[in-house]
Amino acid sequence: MNITVKITTSILMLMLLLNFSYAQTEPTMVFVKGGTFIMGSEKGDYDEVPVHKVTLKSYYISKYEVTVLQYREFCAETGVKMPLVPTPEWYQEHDEAKKWTWRETNPISYVKWNEADAYCKWLSKSTGKNYSLPTEAQWEFAARGGVKSKNFTYSGSENPNEVCWYDETTYERGPMPVGRLKPNELGIYDMSGNVWEWCLDYYAKYKSSSQKDPKGPTKGVYRVVRGGSWYYVGKMCRLTSRDGPRIAYTNYNYGFRVVINP
Repeated sequence: MNITVKITTSILMLMLLLNFSYAQTEPTMVFVKGGTFIMGSEKGDYDEVPVHKVTLKSYYISKYEVTVLQYREFCAETGVKMPLVPTPEWYQEHDEAKKWTWRETNPISYVKWNEADAYCKWLSKSTGKNYSLPTEAQWEFAARGGVKSKNFTYSGSENPNEVCWYDETTYERGPMPVGRLKPNELGIYDMSGNVWEWCLDYYAKYKSSSQKDPKGPTKGVYRVVRGGSWYYVGKMCRLTSRDGPRIAYTNYNYGFRVVINP
């Protein structure tokens, strides 16, 4: 075998190894059949009303929140810095929190909206698939269980302890490995609790009119997060609960999952 053949063979083997490694960390996706649902809740907070009818096309959503392992690969390939684990100063400000560190199966957290969006764009370019953050309507429809919904308060159960990592089940020890608790009706995990999940939409008051594939306002200074987190009370993990932090803000409660729009 001459030197040119050896070099070519080595390059091909390296490419195969890289592709194999990537295939291991691409998000596992769940098909969400399109349908119509009533979004919001008349029993929730002020920003969960007015309830309104929403119709969505079919799409795919990730079975789990994006993990530390998956986000670390993005950082390695793009030069983006990994978020730092909590500092001693953070623990002084959150004196009830227990010390924790990154584990590869944990959901990534301390991610800003722009960083979550950049991950989706990188993943789209890497795979040729149309990845993005879910719209708020896509997020809630999937959290409800889509067309298989049983109208639970939390994503997959009336009992938060079955499906939700929140302050009373984590004892404020940090985010937990994904997929440990019961999935919802579509087989999706951790849509209640663990980390708040960034959505595509700007945060705004709901409209009462029926909507089809809504994407929210065209401009704003806040983005939607949904689902509650490991450091929050169970009430915040209800599948209709919502919040709207500034785009450039983050903390150790904020992560995300992704969708594919066919």
